[in-house]
Amino acid sequence: MITKDELEKILWSIALPGFAQILNKKFFKGLLLIGLEILINVQSNFNDVIILSFHGEIERAIGQTNYQWLMFYPCLYFFAIWDAYSDANGKKVSLAFLPFVFSAYLVTVGLIYSATFKVYGMLLGPIWLPMLSLPLGILIGIFLRYMLLKFIYRAKES
Repeated sequence: MITKDELEKILWSIALPGFAQILNKKFFKGLLLIGLEILINVQSNFNDVIILSFHGEIERAIGQTNYQWLMFYPCLYFFAIWDAYSDANGKKVSLAFLPFVFSAYLVTVGLIYSATFKVYGMLLGPIWLPMLSLPLGILIGIFLRYMLLKFIYRAKES
């Protein structure tokens, strides 16, 4: 069971990569993650892309996006969340990283196809398609973790 303090650290990690690490007194790691997040954010024009996407200006958002930089963001983001989760959890949970890995992977794939992939003739762009890819990544990671743990548990019994 996660305590209130542990939950607060996880929520801070979702706010900005590095905050939860600073709360855990891992200052170097926290500052490094914050610095990388700012660097990627600025270089990819992420804030402008978010604003344009929320205003429905998907073509302009695609034009503003520096994909070479933005593709680093999902891995950084989900690493920071996983790191905060593993620190808050204290003990090691077998294969707990899988939902985070598959989330980062599918969000990145969604980003790669965001300039061309259409749903009912409409582009979703570099914000919405990756966001819609997230639940699938979480579900695949949870399912794969469940299946592997079940398989490993059965293998250990025999």
